[in-house]
Order: sequence, then C-alpha cells, then structure tokens
Amino acid sequence: MTAAATAFAVPSVLVFFTSATLIVVGATGVISLKNPVHAALSLIMTLFGVAVAFVAQSADFLAAVQIIVYAGAIVVLFLFVIMFLGVDRREQVSVEPLVGQRAFAAAGVVITVAGLITLMARSHWVTGAMSVSNGGVPIATGQGNVKELGTAVFTTYLFAFEATAALLIIAVVGAVLLARRERTNQGEETGS
Repeated sequence: MTAAATAFAVPSVLVFFTSATLIVVGATGVISLKNPVHAALSLIMTLFGVAVAFVAQSADFLAAVQIIVYAGAIVVLFLFVIMFLGVDRREQVSVEPLVGQRAFAAAGVVITVAGLITLMARSHWVTGAMSVSNGGVPIATGQGNVKELGTAVFTTYLFAFEATAALLIIAVVGAVLLARRERTNQGEETGS
C-alpha cells in the first residue's frame, strides 16, 4: 500500500489534471462553438494542453513541436483560411448540393469507427510497440532520441509524413479556389 501511495506525487497529479482539463475543455469548445475563429482558438488551447502533457512525460522535443508546428503553424493556417473564406457569411444547411451526402458521410463514419475498433480488438487493444523502427528495442533517452525520431520519420513513416503534407497543401489550395470562385461569382452578379 505504501508503494502505491508514493507512486503518485501531488505536483504530477496536478499537472495531469490541468492538462486533461485544458484538453477536454478545448476539444469541447472546438466542436460546440459556432464561431470558427473561437473554435480555432479552442483548438490552440487543446494543443497547449497536449504540450503540457508531453512536458509532464519528459518529452520536451514533442512538446516544442506541438507548440511550434501545430499550435503555431497549423492553427494559423486554419485561421488564415477561415478569414479568407469569410466568417460572417451564412450558409443554407437545409439545401443539399449533393443529394445523399449526409447518409454517405454517416456511412463513412460508421465504417471508419468499426474498422478502428476491429483493428484494435485484433491487436488485443495494444496501442503500439515501444519502437517500430529499430526492431522493438526501446528508444534511448538523451541525445540520440531526436536522431532516432528523425530516422523513423524519414524512413519508416516517410509515406505517411509526405501524404499528410500533401493533404494539407491540397486543402489550402482547394479552400483558396473555392473562395476565389465564389467571390468572382458575387462580383459578376453585383456588376451587371
């Protein structure tokens, strides 16, 4: 009983609950706030909570990447696209431009969630190996950790890394094209 009592220190429990609160409140704000700018700011709070959790686990590099890349670059990109598209415009959600798209999206969600649950059940609910890139040997702490992470990203996970970058670029280009096309159509209507 004394081993269990000494395993948890009060500061680490406090940091955990603080980061968990930031993550849950921020994620709830992302899906519940109607203003897209406020939702993006809630996303920053969620990502900051994840960074605090990384610091609590002594993953300082991941915490820095979380703040710089995700909270810094990606959310700024989201805000740029939100501002570029215009947040004060009201859309008619009752009109479906593609008939049956909601049922198709719901079916996609059900298939994806069922697939994830099936994969996790087949792997006996294991969330991942200690290290995939170096044959199951745990990643060492210290100076070589960043080198091993870089090696894993640019060898084992290169395709996923590049696919994610391509998807982000395609999303931004698509948003810019949609905004440009809509504004040109509005300009032609007011000009004639």
